[in-house]
Amino acid sequence: MQTIHESFIASVEAEPGKVLFERPGLSDITYAQARDLTERFAAVLTEIGVRPGDRVAVQTEKSAEAICLYLAVLQVGGVYLPLNTAYTGAEIDYFLGDAAPRLFVCTPATLAAHKARESDGLRVESLGADADGSLMARALAASPRRDRVARAMSDHAAILYTSGTTGRSKGAVLTHGNLASNVAALLESWHYTGQDRLIHALPIFHTHGLFVAANMSIVAGATMIWLAKFDGEQAIDLMADATVLMGVPTFYTRLLKSGRLNRETTARMRLFVSGSAPLLAEDHRAFEDRTGHAILERYGMTETCMITTNPYDGARKPGAVGMPLPGIAIRVTDRETGASLPQGEIGAIEVKGPNVFEGYWQMPEKTASEFRKDGFFITGDLGQIGEDGYLRIVGRDKDLVISGGYNVYPKEIESLIDDLPGVVESAVIGLAHPDLGEGVTAIVVPQKGANLDEAGVIAALGDRLARYKQPKRVIFVEELPRNVMGKVQKAELRKRHADLYR
Repeated sequence: MQTIHESFIASVEAEPGKVLFERPGLSDITYAQARDLTERFAAVLTEIGVRPGDRVAVQTEKSAEAICLYLAVLQVGGVYLPLNTAYTGAEIDYFLGDAAPRLFVCTPATLAAHKARESDGLRVESLGADADGSLMARALAASPRRDRVARAMSDHAAILYTSGTTGRSKGAVLTHGNLASNVAALLESWHYTGQDRLIHALPIFHTHGLFVAANMSIVAGATMIWLAKFDGEQAIDLMADATVLMGVPTFYTRLLKSGRLNRETTARMRLFVSGSAPLLAEDHRAFEDRTGHAILERYGMTETCMITTNPYDGARKPGAVGMPLPGIAIRVTDRETGASLPQGEIGAIEVKGPNVFEGYWQMPEKTASEFRKDGFFITGDLGQIGEDGYLRIVGRDKDLVISGGYNVYPKEIESLIDDLPGVVESAVIGLAHPDLGEGVTAIVVPQKGANLDEAGVIAALGDRLARYKQPKRVIFVEELPRNVMGKVQKAELRKRHADLYR
């Protein structure tokens, strides 16, 4: 097995003139051109003093140049640390203090502010989305570094910080073996090859956009149609000359709003992938009705990259995230005892395989607490494996509601509410309740003009849910708070409505 950088070089040497980044409105970048820039960045990194094992933190806008910087970090044996572009100065201070990178790369617009963070151990440079910035200027003036630092599969390749919605944000340390093995499993499972043309509209500071979409394309020798952000109408235009779209549920809800989405406009496409957040079953069915394509849902997380997938050949089931990727094992266990549960029972999802991260950066006790003695990682997600062998996720362990001593799984209630006429979507949370411990609470987004009220929603669930599962209150909102990948932020909802029962 080769590292991601070794596979990149193999793709370059196989077809140097092939386009890696096809950029609408801008010039394309071939594999050979990407290698040249990567090696120029590698020379600059070496000059700055980045040594094998050193961290390079990057908070820049999405660009092809940023991907070349990522590859250059791997080339010199560094550890790549992408940071969400929405992080504030205080959050950046935390990450820089925790990871102690040798280099921090920001945008040209924020360079002056971030320069104050520079020290003997930390260099600050900039890289812009328009091929500008101090690092880019240095790279263009540098002589390419051709050699690469040999890396073992067990060596660190990247650190991705978790979202930190509860407590301190943790840095998940991913090895070269984690990244390479996961790409190999995905290429096989999704039949992804150098003939593919991927519409890439995801951010690149996240597992989905960087370690799935970009890494797969680089290793396979495919072409990425490179977009700064997602636009539904533009995506439909591009489908005439593309084969794959990897997206989050928001992409598909936006596509479904277009009257141009149909079997003709999607005829050349072979695969639509959705992940990073649950896709509504209603959207799954509507998309297949309109296009003839069943969206392929998969399941992954920061600490593990991808874990399961619906089949490429076979039934892609709404509400299910499929079966384990090759070489990966999953099980569902009792939350308290860790004992494996039979099919159909809800419990904690645990995973083991070459995709599973090494541990949390400088947090040995936290790392140890997240692994079973036999090496299975406790994901923090709750789910069940049905008789069909498909995994279905019912929510996060921390989102479990315990009302009157009974476990209430939000997904079960959300699915019923989402099916009610006039409902766009819902989120079910537990809020402090003086009598029950936690009161089951439904946050509902109604369709415009829908005639919905609290009593009506509760009544509609009356004969479909046990009494302890029924919402005590229903709150109507215009939209649910989400992070950049489309995940509903239930911690924010709990904070907003904390005093509802007091």
